[in-house]
Amino acid sequence: MSVDEVQDGHQWLDPLEQLAWRRMLRTNGLLLNRLDADLVAAHSMTLAEYEVLVHLSEATGNELRMSALAELAMVSRSGLTRRVESMASRGLVSKEICPSDRRGMIAHLTELGRRRLEDAVPTHVAGVRRYLLAGLSKKDVAELARLLEVPLSRLERP
Repeated sequence: MSVDEVQDGHQWLDPLEQLAWRRMLRTNGLLLNRLDADLVAAHSMTLAEYEVLVHLSEATGNELRMSALAELAMVSRSGLTRRVESMASRGLVSKEICPSDRRGMIAHLTELGRRRLEDAVPTHVAGVRRYLLAGLSKKDVAELARLLEVPLSRLERP
C-alpha cells in the first residue's frame, strides 16, 4: 500500500512525515538512554531520579506535593511513589504528610539530595551538549526550540 492510499479512512504519513517522526523517536530514545547511562556511571543516579531532584530544587522551599511532582515528571503517581521511596531510602529526599491536606504527601529535597544534584549537573549538561547540541549553531538551537514549541503548546493544552 502506498503512503498516499487511505486505509480504513486513515491516510498514512507521507515519506517526509515518516522520516521526521522516526528520527524524533530515535533521537529521543537514544538521547534519554545516553543521558541516563552517563548519570548512572558517574553518580549512581538515574535520569528519572535526577529529574525529581531538579524539580524539587526549582520549587519554592525545595518541596512539592507528590501529585504536582508526578505531573512535572510525567509519570503516574504510583510510579513516582516508588521512585521517591527509593530516593528517600538513600537520603536524597524526604516525604511528609501535607499539613494543609492530610491526604496529600509532600516530597522535600534533602541537603544530601542537593549535594548529589550539584555533583551531577555538570555530567548532565555535558551530555546534553555532547549528544544533542554538538554541531548545531546558536541559530540552529534557536530554530530547534522554535520548531518544538508548536507541538509542545498543543500537547500541553488540556
